[in-house]
Amino acid sequence: MEFGIKPLGRERLILVLMLVPTLIGLAFGVLGSIVATIGLSFTQWDLLTPPRWTGLTHYVALFTDEKFIRALTNTLKFSALYVPGVVVLSLLVAVLMNRKIRGVSLFRTMYFLPAVTSAVAAALVWNLILGRDFGILNAIIERLGRQGVCWLCADHILTAVLIVNIWGAIGEGMIIFLAGLTAIPREYYEAATVDGATEAHKFFRITVPLITPSIFFQTIISTINAMQAYDYIYMMTRRGQGDSSFPVVVFSIYRNAWNFFNYGGASAQAVELAVLVLILMAVYFWLERRFVVYE
Repeated sequence: MEFGIKPLGRERLILVLMLVPTLIGLAFGVLGSIVATIGLSFTQWDLLTPPRWTGLTHYVALFTDEKFIRALTNTLKFSALYVPGVVVLSLLVAVLMNRKIRGVSLFRTMYFLPAVTSAVAAALVWNLILGRDFGILNAIIERLGRQGVCWLCADHILTAVLIVNIWGAIGEGMIIFLAGLTAIPREYYEAATVDGATEAHKFFRITVPLITPSIFFQTIISTINAMQAYDYIYMMTRRGQGDSSFPVVVFSIYRNAWNFFNYGGASAQAVELAVLVLILMAVYFWLERRFVVYE
């Protein structure tokens, strides 16, 4: 049995014409870019001279490139802390914002604002807060009789970029979890209350199992965002000569392409990052069958 309404006659033509701009953008902007990146990764190209075939040279060089290995290590460390941080904090905020309290709409808006704020503008504000000599946070710490901390130096830079990136992502995660929380029937909580369940039991026995699809989705989004992290990190860690105190893979790709005009090497790094993300996605979807509960 077939369901739905099918376009007929002229409607089909109109439908196709409406889809053409999107299909052109998909073909050239997305699929074309993927094919071009893979192709360039096997060449040496500086944008000015014709590409020269080099085979697997760039991929082999990645295993001995200390700067790329450092960037990959930083990316993995950042991701390992960023993903659970975003998922847990977004869920806690969503649980709080799911309650019937006065002004809840205002609080939801405040938590969501970082998600729609310019990352460059927000990073500049955070630089003013975390600066070593004239930062607002250090001024408060020194007023309390403590010594100021260089938050943007090598010893604390991971903590600083984690705080800022998680702050910027909580609002988006909150919306995703709110959608999952509002879909849970209230009768489940009412029955648990009658049985004498505590708030903690309700959360871990009812809420968490029933929003595992939302947790799974947010984990995927957070992982992809962590692997592609660039804007906050670049604005907060940039140094002279286009360097960074906390380089990540996307920063390494940008620097190779636009500072050194090594488009072949940058493309190889992009392909390597994409393969790593695909492997993680495969692991996530394998775990989905074991832990995600669908009603």
